[in-house]
Amino acid sequence: MPRDRLLVTIGDREVEISNLDKVMYPSTGFTKGEVIDYYTRIAPVMLPHLAGRPVTRIRYPDGVDAPHFFEKNKPGGTPAWVRLENLPVPGSTKSRETIDFVVVDELATMVWLANLAALELHTPQWRIGADPDLLVVDLDPGAPAGLRECCAVAVLMRDRLAADGIAAYPKTSGRKGMQLCCPISGTQPSTVVADYAHRVAEELATMVPASITAKMAKQIRPGKVFIDWSQNAAAKTTVTPYSLRAGSAPTASAPLTWDEVTAMATGDHPAEQLTSDTVLTRVDTHGDLLAALLQPGPAVPGPVDLIPRAAR
Repeated sequence: MPRDRLLVTIGDREVEISNLDKVMYPSTGFTKGEVIDYYTRIAPVMLPHLAGRPVTRIRYPDGVDAPHFFEKNKPGGTPAWVRLENLPVPGSTKSRETIDFVVVDELATMVWLANLAALELHTPQWRIGADPDLLVVDLDPGAPAGLRECCAVAVLMRDRLAADGIAAYPKTSGRKGMQLCCPISGTQPSTVVADYAHRVAEELATMVPASITAKMAKQIRPGKVFIDWSQNAAAKTTVTPYSLRAGSAPTASAPLTWDEVTAMATGDHPAEQLTSDTVLTRVDTHGDLLAALLQPGPAVPGPVDLIPRAAR
């Protein structure tokens, strides 16, 4: 075996890793070895959020400043022990099209993908063979709005969802904005969940039109926070909790406490994305702040339930 390649044993799996000194994040010098180390250390809290979900990867073979590509199908040379699920592609123009998705249900698979420079892992709101068990509210700021403005909208959204009995848990996107993740029953199709998210997004946009929009047109987003309700469509994926992001620095999609979100919204705490080192330290302190997402939640209200009682 070449000197730049190593064969490591993880459980009863053998995983080949290579080029550990290759720089993935040039502005900070963060290497592929450090990427693998991060995913190995974050695995205890990240793997439960990946379990049972097909994974879309974004790979950066030569680092974040070089060309990258999205990958859904299994890559060439996939080890025989990696779990694969042959699934239809939601939203495909060919209704019967299926591909072999990778499912990350053990540390060895995570390390194997990290070695392939799959810096970002994205998952749908549903587990294989089931309806959505998560509702996701994606808050995307249009400059000059930023994470601070997203936090202010997040508090409004949290309170609105709570009125329907739905608990929301915040995390940074690792890029510009943030998401609210809400455990739901897993008994309703994605169309019902997306419709509910759309209705609530429109409601908030009507309440605060100067700061919030629920419309996708990019020309109306500057200075506003776009509530992207469409993330709940069956074909969509969201960055998985704790995944790295491919920016100038190795930030990660990191859970926050609501006290932190409120402090960021008011300017009492810096509104900033969190780096891999900080995320690992926070996990040591807090454990998994998103553990509640692993338990079932309530059903989302249907259209009639959103009509005020006096108007029915």
